[in-house]
Amino acid sequence: MMSEREKDEDKPICEALQVLGAKWSFVVIAELCKGPKRFNRLQRDVAIVGTQSLTDTLRHLEQAGIVRREVYPTVPVTVEYSLTDKGMDFQATLAEMEKWAMRWRKPGGAEASALNAADAG
Repeated sequence: MMSEREKDEDKPICEALQVLGAKWSFVVIAELCKGPKRFNRLQRDVAIVGTQSLTDTLRHLEQAGIVRREVYPTVPVTVEYSLTDKGMDFQATLAEMEKWAMRWRKPGGAEASALNAADAG
């Protein structure tokens, strides 16, 4: 007999959250929606994310089939990240999430301040 946890893991939403639930996944996907980027450019564009966290997030998204990592044989080696078709398919979902956030944002951005304070601590 399946446990409650095993039943939950079979739900598509749980599968999606395992892939996208990593702390910085949405930020990285949103940035790569703008186009392919080399690591340093991506790091500058998502400055809120630390180097190791960005590396871990990119690896996680690559393993999940969301991000493509291409290595070019230059000196030094050039690595470029882009979204796969699976990753690009997530753009509509990101747009809807942004609409939802804007609709429910409190005047003065109280949620954003609370979230930033929570992340800092």
